[in-house]
Amino acid sequence: MLPEDRPALFLAPMQDVTDLPFLRTMAALGGADVYVTEYFRVHIHSRLDPYILRSITENPTGRPLVAQMIGQDADELVRTVSDLKQYPIAGIDLNLGCPAPVVYRKNAGGGLLRKPEKVNELLGRLRDASDEVSFTVKTRLGFESEDEFARLLGVFKKHAIDLLTIHGRTVRERYQTPVHDDWVRHAVDEMPCPVIANGNVVNCQTGLAYLRATGAAGLMIGRGAIRNPWLFDQLRASFTGAEIPIVTAKMVMEYIGRLYDETAKEIPEFIEKKHVQKMKKYLIYIVQGHHEDFEHRIRRVTTRPEFFSTCADFLDHDEPAPDLPPENSRLFCGFSQFL
Repeated sequence: MLPEDRPALFLAPMQDVTDLPFLRTMAALGGADVYVTEYFRVHIHSRLDPYILRSITENPTGRPLVAQMIGQDADELVRTVSDLKQYPIAGIDLNLGCPAPVVYRKNAGGGLLRKPEKVNELLGRLRDASDEVSFTVKTRLGFESEDEFARLLGVFKKHAIDLLTIHGRTVRERYQTPVHDDWVRHAVDEMPCPVIANGNVVNCQTGLAYLRATGAAGLMIGRGAIRNPWLFDQLRASFTGAEIPIVTAKMVMEYIGRLYDETAKEIPEFIEKKHVQKMKKYLIYIVQGHHEDFEHRIRRVTTRPEFFSTCADFLDHDEPAPDLPPENSRLFCGFSQFL
């Protein structure tokens, strides 16, 4: 699943973002080495979400795709593993990191980090259930404090995890701080499996610095890849010493147009206004670093002509797109530690 000659590059799973149209768009622009689905919610009445399942059955990337689950009921998670194994997946991942209150209040995602003994039970059950399929875990460092990670790391080491991805913040820190790269480094030194570093990779420089600081086997990139889908190609070039591709503003505009069209394909009863609203979920990341009026105007458009006219006003030129987002935004914070 991982490249043998360089660090691996993963696209982070982001709920309601990294869906099938987004995977198609990313793959067309170079894309990651490995992809992870949006999470399948697992509970006593759950079944595999048909729309998320299409990301597996129609995998448009041509590259390994890992199925992610979120939940806290061991029996139901084991049942879901059995269901997922019927499909062409590269692995099964347990989400131990989602910081959304609606998730952690149910003791799922990052909420499970408050219960190391429960994590221990789940990892044991899921490792056995996964059998020959790779079993991976995506985690944060703890719930309240990064100091919780020492105990959690002891739990992770007890099980034959095939890969551990670490978002270097706690659940409470969400996305508003620098990452604790020292703890990621500690995990790299302690874990017998590859460790992937996640959090605060917004350009080549931050990604390379994170790898140097941690010795991780690769990077998982989420928000930075929404903003700049060519980041994977830029990093691959930097690994080999090749010329790093320059992203122009017009390329960003073409990316937005492609994403608009791909997402529109999946709407059975297309309503322009609703689709424009969905596109704003992507645009709030994409506009970061561009002129501040871009975000102000894009938040207020309601029609397709307004949407694309606004994009053209700020992007219809061949100058390089901004390499970095503003660090003081609520979407990108703390990455200067790697500059």
